[in-house]
Amino acid sequence: MGPVREPAVAGTFYPEDPRALREMIRDFLDRSESVSLPGPPLAVLAPHAGYIYSGAVAASVYRLLRNRSYETVVVLAPSHRVPFRGASVLPQGAYRTPLGLIPVDEEVCQRLLRADPLLIDFPEAHVPEHALEVQLPFLQEVLSPGWNLVPVVMGSQDFQTAQVLARSLREALAARNRALVVASSDLSHYRSAEEAETMDRRAIRFMEDLDARGLWEAAQKGEVEACGIGPILVSLLMAKEAGVLRGTQIRYAHSGHVTGDRSRVVGYTAMVWALPAGAGGKEGKTVGVDLGLTEEEKRILKEIARTAITSRLEGKPIPKVGPLTETLKEPRGAFVTLEKHHQLRGCIGLIEAIKPLHETVREMALAAAFQDPRFPPLTKEEWPEVEIEISVLTPFRRIHDPLEIQVGLHGIYLIKGLHRGLLLPQVATEYGWDRETFLEHTCLKAGLPPRAWKDPETEIYVFSADIF
Repeated sequence: MGPVREPAVAGTFYPEDPRALREMIRDFLDRSESVSLPGPPLAVLAPHAGYIYSGAVAASVYRLLRNRSYETVVVLAPSHRVPFRGASVLPQGAYRTPLGLIPVDEEVCQRLLRADPLLIDFPEAHVPEHALEVQLPFLQEVLSPGWNLVPVVMGSQDFQTAQVLARSLREALAARNRALVVASSDLSHYRSAEEAETMDRRAIRFMEDLDARGLWEAAQKGEVEACGIGPILVSLLMAKEAGVLRGTQIRYAHSGHVTGDRSRVVGYTAMVWALPAGAGGKEGKTVGVDLGLTEEEKRILKEIARTAITSRLEGKPIPKVGPLTETLKEPRGAFVTLEKHHQLRGCIGLIEAIKPLHETVREMALAAAFQDPRFPPLTKEEWPEVEIEISVLTPFRRIHDPLEIQVGLHGIYLIKGLHRGLLLPQVATEYGWDRETFLEHTCLKAGLPPRAWKDPETEIYVFSADIF
């Protein structure tokens, strides 16, 4: 395998004991909220302070990567302790954390070192650097096994170096179908809480807008601060080139929220730059979001639905289907849709995440086949002609401005009095509706006049779904 870079800050920035480390990370992850994304994450930003200070913020973005599968993960970090020009790439070997070894993606690293003189093999920069190391236990915990690491420590964090590195990474990663970029950076340093929050909001706006040059110019003027501005610039340049439309802030906090001292704080944010729906190698996926279900997990869910319906038609007990991953055991709402010759044949769902996903899919499949009041119960004769579609739901979120609804991303759930109406995200896309038509049809589904969505007493909720 080659040389191993040993942990430098285990026992100080995070627990050295593997069990304690996993427990801390899992606790952070479990307390983070689930967030809907338009498509698969291309790049993320996470802070790199000690876990007790910034671990909760980091976990909020790493939760979005749970059970996702990548071939290569690039971690970009600033050099805090060793000054040098350019960016250092380890060409071989592995990084070790208390959770085990992470092999270096030697092929990609060698390509980077051949790409430009600014990219160098300077291992001394990696030995003491915490900003890269602290990201790795989170990645080891959340990602599906099998990924390799491209560790990059930036000695120069100017705009030119960021451009060179972004271009070189795009070329070096061209042979990788699934790659993730992790930028490691804190924001403002040792300002009052009020000043830090103002500066950090400004920086976050640049990151949301994918405005790398604007962020760099603001940093040169002292209007924003980021100790890892180089990694952020690289991520913004790569995201814009890849077709990402906008960055999403997941969480913001500063050290004063932990210590109670608001006089001198360090700012932290978690960001994600996700590809649009339909991108990222998911051919044909044009609506909804990617919730990180693997292809095997989707296959198992389809098998659970089909086996349940087949068993009921044959009058047999429903057998267990598996093995089940932890993701399939998580509580999730879901709909099962049946189509016959491209026409609806049944659709029933559970909107609340009160049962494990595999149970929800099994029960909703049976309900769609035999209990949808719009159709007679499914028969053996027509069953071979029926296709199954599953929609795994995100949590619902109430909105007060209908302009927040994005056709192709959101489904709508509408409540007025005793009336309830729900339409899945794919419905509007299939019929070519705009936002207002989508709202009107949801009202009709609820048994309301089509313009009832304008009534102040009408509650409007949005959600999305992973549809397969």
